Amino acid sequence: MAHDDKTEHGVLTRQDENYGDGFSHGLEPLKPVDINKAGDLDELLKAMSRTAFGGRSMGEAADVLYDMTTDDKCFVVGTFSGAMTVAKQGLLLCEMIDRGMLNAVVSTGALMTHGLVESYGMTHFKNDPSYSDEELFAAGYNRVYDTLELEKNLDDLEVFVQQALSLADGNGPLSSMDLCKRLGKRLHDQGGARGILVSAYNKGVPVYIPAFTDSELGLDFAIFNKTREIEGLEPVHFDPFLDLEDYTSRIAFAEKLGIFTIGGGVPRNWAQQVGPYLDILEKRLGHRYGCQKRFTYGVRICPEPVHFGGLSGCTYSEGISWGKFTPPSMGGKFAEVIADATVVWPVLLKAVIERLEKHGWRHGAAAYHSSSSTKEKV
Repeated sequence: MAHDDKTEHGVLTRQDENYGDGFSHGLEPLKPVDINKAGDLDELLKAMSRTAFGGRSMGEAADVLYDMTTDDKCFVVGTFSGAMTVAKQGLLLCEMIDRGMLNAVVSTGALMTHGLVESYGMTHFKNDPSYSDEELFAAGYNRVYDTLELEKNLDDLEVFVQQALSLADGNGPLSSMDLCKRLGKRLHDQGGARGILVSAYNKGVPVYIPAFTDSELGLDFAIFNKTREIEGLEPVHFDPFLDLEDYTSRIAFAEKLGIFTIGGGVPRNWAQQVGPYLDILEKRLGHRYGCQKRFTYGVRICPEPVHFGGLSGCTYSEGISWGKFTPPSMGGKFAEVIADATVVWPVLLKAVIERLEKHGWRHGAAAYHSSSSTKEKV
């Protein structure tokens, strides 16, 4: 802030006539939240964006998510980690897919496994702290913080996964995207409950699990091949680079990019590293193989602060230095909410859906948000 401060006797003093009034320096004024004037969640989050701290970041996240969703030139990637499905947040992801808010999904295998349990009609339970973890283990209950996943659920799910893998025999190597599509189709054909992979299959949205072996699905795949080995049969091969190249080709053909992230970890970084990957391809192999791609929009909900130094706390600003994001000075729009996603995500999504419906945007109305247009571009 420029003003003619003077130093008297070694002490910096301000000159009253040079004091700014905020408006003179283009600063945005804040306003108190008046809940009596907020008719719905959309209006409440708009009001919160004019406040401070977590409320402001949540309101700003609604603005960016709305802009990202309604930009018909934008290919939107959703990345998800943490126990979101066992925590009963899976239908939020279904809603985003069904409404055309996401064009690709990158997830942990655990999140998809627990989601499959739910889609297959099985149940998760609230943990009873009167039982010790030793007692839970003996009874076949796997604890996820305050929730229980039944070992019986995972055993029953293995049968379903093995059946899908059996149909893949002789069709060449599989990627996680291939397997997720097959599982989604089987669930769809069986008329099961609403679920992430069913929604993704119906909308033609690819689902990638980059750390596939770090999950129950990966272990089921390994057991399937062990069984084939015992029977003297060739294994079904898995090739993770098929995921990388399929995802990269979709990103390369997109005019603009957006990313919506719950948590962090491998899904977030795998999805974001496509920018540096395409940069390196262009630099080392030529323009025919690579190009410059940056995410223009980004919304992230994660409880980990940046000062822990881990990947999950990495800011969009830091990502700019890696060539992953378009800086705000060039049109980038980003919002980060440092909070528990089970508190923020439902409210944020509901508010943005209300805003979309007020403006007549429904279920993938924008050109890029239909599965057919995406397929044509790839």
